Amino acid sequence: MKGNMKAAVIGSFIGDSMALGTHWVYNPIDIQNRYGRVDSLLKPAMVDYHLGKDAGEFTHYGDQAYELLVSVSTANEFEAENFMSRWRNLFKSGYKGYFDKATKKTLEQFGECDIYTECVSHSSDLGGASRIAPLLVPYSEDLESLKRSAIEQTKLTHNHPQVMEAAAFFAEVAYEVLHGTSPKAAIEMVIERGADEYKNIAKLVRDGLNSIDHPTRQTISDFGMGGDVNGALQSTVHIIAKYENDFEEAIIENTMAGGDSAARGMLVGMVLGGQVGMNGIPSGWFEGLKRHEELIGFVNQTRHSHYYDYTVHVSY
Repeated sequence: MKGNMKAAVIGSFIGDSMALGTHWVYNPIDIQNRYGRVDSLLKPAMVDYHLGKDAGEFTHYGDQAYELLVSVSTANEFEAENFMSRWRNLFKSGYKGYFDKATKKTLEQFGECDIYTECVSHSSDLGGASRIAPLLVPYSEDLESLKRSAIEQTKLTHNHPQVMEAAAFFAEVAYEVLHGTSPKAAIEMVIERGADEYKNIAKLVRDGLNSIDHPTRQTISDFGMGGDVNGALQSTVHIIAKYENDFEEAIIENTMAGGDSAARGMLVGMVLGGQVGMNGIPSGWFEGLKRHEELIGFVNQTRHSHYYDYTVHVSY
């Protein structure tokens, strides 16, 4: 369990970093023509969103997930105020990465509301749910706390019913995979027993499952390559179910499909990392992450490590 939990968290960050080089390129043919098969970490060069980042760094999704990892690892639980302190400090301290609409809206609200949880973005982008893998560090044996915290962390920046349901759904799928269920079977089981709980996304999940015999890149194009939960969720389910025992191929195909590959990749990496374990993750991808030693330190919760830094507190 511990090893596969580690792989689920690391796998999520790899899914994000592998997508960095071609993130938000909306023509897969352009990706193919420039790079051929994207099987290594790349520096972004095709679009302007992440210029200044280097190969092995994270998109703005991964950077937010990293702050969540530090928060839950140091506190050994999810604390909304702790996480949002770190989240706000990330973007208020000269952040050089991309500010998406949900981030801008959430930052604006800090100055308008006395309680930061009351005025939030209502973005329908799946990216808000994609950060959840670090919650496995304290809650891989506690399903209810895992799902509750997945919803809570998502609501802080993406207060949208489908996105919050997606967060709980993928958290539950990851939990079941870590406890021995295959990814496709876990998806089927969770959506079947959670018919009421996941009523806003059930059709999207089933559409994703029903697409697995179709070519991945065309399927993602048909569903919609953007970040909206209606499109990104089906595509994520498609990749997880189609490549349930092949982490490497899943991440490559997700990256080659283009669009908002980082949001999809973080969830794919989490679930399939939990399935294959660290031995199923290419070592070159892991070692190529700029923060790979820090990630291991926080996942292992090694308090003596110099990576175990202080928690930033911000007054709201």
